[in-house]
Amino acid sequence: MKYFLIILFIPSMIFGQTYRAGSGKLKRIDEVPVSYEEMEKLAELPLECVDQEYPNKLNQVLGSGDDLKSPKELHPIFYGCFDWHSACHGFWLLTKGMNTFPKTDLEKKVIKLLDEKLTKENVEKELAYFKSKHNTSFERTYGWAWLLKLHAELSLSKHNKKHKWTEILQPLTDHIVNGYKAFLPKLVYPIRVGEHTNTAFGLALAFEYTQIVKDKDLAALISNRAKDFYAKDQACPLNYEPSGFDFISPCLQEAHLMSMILSQSEFYSWIEKFMPQLLKSDFQLEPGKVLDRKDGKLVHLDGLNFSRAWCLYRIGQKLGRNQELINQVADQHIKASKPHVIGSDYMGSHWLASFLVYAMFSE
Repeated sequence: MKYFLIILFIPSMIFGQTYRAGSGKLKRIDEVPVSYEEMEKLAELPLECVDQEYPNKLNQVLGSGDDLKSPKELHPIFYGCFDWHSACHGFWLLTKGMNTFPKTDLEKKVIKLLDEKLTKENVEKELAYFKSKHNTSFERTYGWAWLLKLHAELSLSKHNKKHKWTEILQPLTDHIVNGYKAFLPKLVYPIRVGEHTNTAFGLALAFEYTQIVKDKDLAALISNRAKDFYAKDQACPLNYEPSGFDFISPCLQEAHLMSMILSQSEFYSWIEKFMPQLLKSDFQLEPGKVLDRKDGKLVHLDGLNFSRAWCLYRIGQKLGRNQELINQVADQHIKASKPHVIGSDYMGSHWLASFLVYAMFSE
């Protein structure tokens, strides 16, 4: 049993049923790996920062002085939480909380927020930025992936039909999907870094989107490109990780992606060559260490611990072998950084809760 399951204590009869991340299925609330009280505390972090415009990292290419506008003018939905992608996955966390705990104060707050932010006019402005001459590759593919993840979670909400959130967001989502379809055929080599541009991460979240919304064309493209990039990989140097600023494990994220697109037998044969240490009875992996959580780069290692955990949980589940040990290693990574999320410095608090929640739902 995973470390965080010990917090469960809410009677399922109060809330009925809820969505289980990544599967597209419903699970009873007593099977959800987070209590309402904990989710409420974690949700407070994005609730506080989605409207916090500054400090802000725009990552903008200026075409002229006319482009010098405030974050809120440029991105009327995703202007808070320090940068565009963090605001985006902050909205995902809130939507996940709304879907997981219906008929609660959190659900009411999130519905109100989504109605305020997800308007046709705001989406048009967000889309206009992506279509501008100098920013066509903006947030490729990290922010793209989180936007699709948000759209998928919104589509699972029982309130979506009434509030039309995905219908309103659809033009931006379509633009991102088309961006993937235009970019992936041109990408000759995968990007194997431990930060935002990691190709395997961008493909994994986008593939989850395709499974929920039933986008067979994008799913096939991702599957084919993943095999092109990674099918022949061997002996990934996990012992070289992490680099100083990593919040994604290049080795484990690649394995996570391949676990999604390969059959169990294919994946086992592949992992034997790619990362055979995962199959050994003495497999260990030390969590990343953070010495200064006010440093926006160094605190990435807390995020790495969460992203490693979600990869390990999914890999162990797909392998069906050595799963207990792999889960234990994942639990250790959760333990190492979970106490530092709530109440953390803004350099961590604006994004880490999303990574923690994604890890906790990655059974």
